[in-house]
Parts: sequence; structure tokens; C-alpha cells
Amino acid sequence: MKKSTHPTATLATLATITLAAVASTQALAAPETYVVDANHTYPRFSYSHFGYSTQLSRFNKTTGKVVLDKAAKTATVDMEIDARSVDTGSTIFDEHIQGEDFLDTARYPTATFQSTRVIFADDKPVAIEGKLTLKGVTRPVTLTVTSFQAMPHPMLKKDAIGANAWTVVKRSDFNAGKYAPNVGDEVRIDIAIEAIRQ
Repeated sequence: MKKSTHPTATLATLATITLAAVASTQALAAPETYVVDANHTYPRFSYSHFGYSTQLSRFNKTTGKVVLDKAAKTATVDMEIDARSVDTGSTIFDEHIQGEDFLDTARYPTATFQSTRVIFADDKPVAIEGKLTLKGVTRPVTLTVTSFQAMPHPMLKKDAIGANAWTVVKRSDFNAGKYAPNVGDEVRIDIAIEAIRQ
């Protein structure tokens, strides 16, 4: 003889299964915070010097974090660069670039980048839209992501992410355009970033 199942019991069972599925999905989609590894994160910049050469320099001190939700394919990026850590390879030029005509680090010791949207293709970010603040001026920029890796760090035994990305800005947009166009107004910014999950 078949047992009859009361409709209320059936609905309760379905509700329990649905809630469990939602909870499981939410657990899988939890955002993860990764803190920038300062020893492997360096923003570099390059520009034309009178057409003779492309000069390459970098900043030596960068902090920040990335919040990544792999399941939802969303992320945020917040970074702070110590503009006083500029490294041109020459102490004279380090001081020159920190001067009032360029970075003016006496008044603006840091530069920041805050994402507004991270664009994914499949499971990987391919572009990061955001706001770059340099010398007290904030402008929208889009970083093109050329590589991305997410995997356990073989030495630290923690989850880690890494990426390379680039964009081009104009110095004159940030009140730092002296000697343009002889010294290139367009500056390419490349960043290598690694971050460890907390």
C-alpha cells in the first residue's frame, strides 16, 4: 500500500532543498580578498625622450588589495603607489621627476587606482576600468589585462593571483606636461601584480 505524502510536507521538503542549494551557491561565490605582494608588484612607466629613446622607470613601493569572486566573475582593485619611490636609475632624475613640474611629491606623495568595473572573458579578467589619481587629478583609465593566473602559491602554500596589465595616459591630463611634445606627452604604464589570499 502506497503512503500518501501531504502537500505541505512536499513543499517543506522542496523549500529545504532550495535553501540548501542557495546556501551552497553563496558559499561557492564568496568574494576572496588578496593583499598585494609588494616584492612582486611594480608599476612601470615609459615615454619618448626627444625621439632618441624610450625611457623606462618604475615605482618601488606599492600597496593594495584585490577582491575576487571567481564564481560571480566580479572583482575590485584598489592600489596605492608611493610616488616618492620613483626609480629612474638616476638619483638626479629621481629628484627631477619628483619636482613640482612633474609628480610634485612634496604635495602629492601618493598616486591611487580604484577600479569601477572589471571585465571578464570566460573565467579571466581582460580589462579593468577605474580611476587613476595622480598629482591630485583624477581621470578615468582602462587597463588591458594581458595575463592572469590564480592558483596555490607553491612556496607560501596559500592561494595567490597574478596579472600583467597596461594603459596609456597623457602627462598633460595630470598637470605634468612640461617639455611636451619633445619629451613624450603619452606615457605607457605597465604593471606586474601578485597578491596573496588573506
